[in-house]
Amino acid sequence: MPPLPRLRLGALRVMHGRMDAWTDRRTELVAPAVRPSVRASVRPSFVHLPIKSILNSPQQTGMGFWSLNPYVGCEFGCTYCYARFAHRYVVERGGGDPAAWADDAFERQVFVKREAPDLLALTLKPSRLEGAAIAIGTATDPYQPAERRFQVTRRILERLAQFHGLNVSLVTKSSLVTRDLDVLARLAGRSRVTVYLSLISVDVPLIKQFEARSPMPQVRLRALEKLVKGGIHAGVMLAPVLPGITDGLPQLRALMRAAKAAGAAFVHASPLRLYPAVRPIFLPLVARHFPQLLPRYERAFDGQGAVRDQYACALERRVARLQREAGFPTWAEDEAARGRYRRRSDTPDDLGQWVLPL
Repeated sequence: MPPLPRLRLGALRVMHGRMDAWTDRRTELVAPAVRPSVRASVRPSFVHLPIKSILNSPQQTGMGFWSLNPYVGCEFGCTYCYARFAHRYVVERGGGDPAAWADDAFERQVFVKREAPDLLALTLKPSRLEGAAIAIGTATDPYQPAERRFQVTRRILERLAQFHGLNVSLVTKSSLVTRDLDVLARLAGRSRVTVYLSLISVDVPLIKQFEARSPMPQVRLRALEKLVKGGIHAGVMLAPVLPGITDGLPQLRALMRAAKAAGAAFVHASPLRLYPAVRPIFLPLVARHFPQLLPRYERAFDGQGAVRDQYACALERRVARLQREAGFPTWAEDEAARGRYRRRSDTPDDLGQWVLPL
C-alpha cells in the first residue's frame, strides 16, 4: 500500500447528540455569491487518518443504523453533499485552523482510514448491533476514485464476509462497486446485503451542472444491471431530490423507468438537505442555472437545513404514486424506506412542481 502522510492530532472537540445538529453560524450568515465553480478538475491529496474506532453507533448519529465511512472527503465533490461539515470537523479535530478551511477542501483533501478493515475485524461484535444494519458510505462515497488505489472498502467487505447474520447496506455513485462482486456475493451468502446506486437524474447536462466529476447516469445504470445479474439486491437511491429542478413528474418518471429497465429492485427518494456548509457551494449554481428559484431556496429550508413538512409530505406522495406506476414497492410497502419522511394525511396528492407556498 502506498505511504500516506499522517494527520497531526490536536485537541479534540467533542460533538454531542445528532450529527446533523452541528452548524457553522459563520458560514450560515454569508450570503451565497456567484463564485467560480469548484467543479473543475482537481488533483486531490490523500492523508492517513489515524482512528480508534470505525463504527458509528445509532446513539452517536441519531439514526436507526450503524454507519461506517472508509474515507472522509470525496473526490466526486457533489455540490449538494451534506457531508462537507464532517470534513471540516476532522480538519479542526486534527489541529487545523478552522478559518483556513476552504469550501472545496472536501474534494481536494481526502482522509483515508487505512486501519479501518483490521480495526473492524477486531472490534465488531454482531450481538452489539442488536439487529440494526451497518450502512457503508453514509457521508462519503466508499467507491470514489481513491478506492482503486487504497482498496479500504474492499477489505472492509472482506472482513464483514467473515461474519454471519449481518444486515449491510452500501451507497455509491461509482461503477467501481462491480469490481467487488465476488466479495459482495460471499457476503450476501451469509448476511443481508443491499446496494444503493445513488442517482438524482438521467439528464446528463444537469448531472454535469451539479456533480460534474461523478460517473454519468448510464454508467451507473449499467453498474446496477451488472449487480442485479450478479445476484445482489440493488436499486436506486434518488437523493437528494432538488426542489424545482428534479422533483417534476417527467423527471422523476424518467429516472424510475430507467431504474426499472436496469433491473432495480427499488427506488428510494429523499429531498435535499441544505446545511450551512452546502449553501456556499450549491446556491451559487442555483443562481447561475436556475436564477428564478434562488429566492425560494433561501426561504424554503428550516434552520437545520431541512425542507418544510408540507413539501416533504407532498414529495413522498408523488414518489409513491410513481413507484406504483413503475412497479416498485412504495414507502408503506418497503421496510427499508420507512421513517425517511414523516407522514401526514392532510397533504394533497396532486401537486405541481414545487408549487407549495414555501
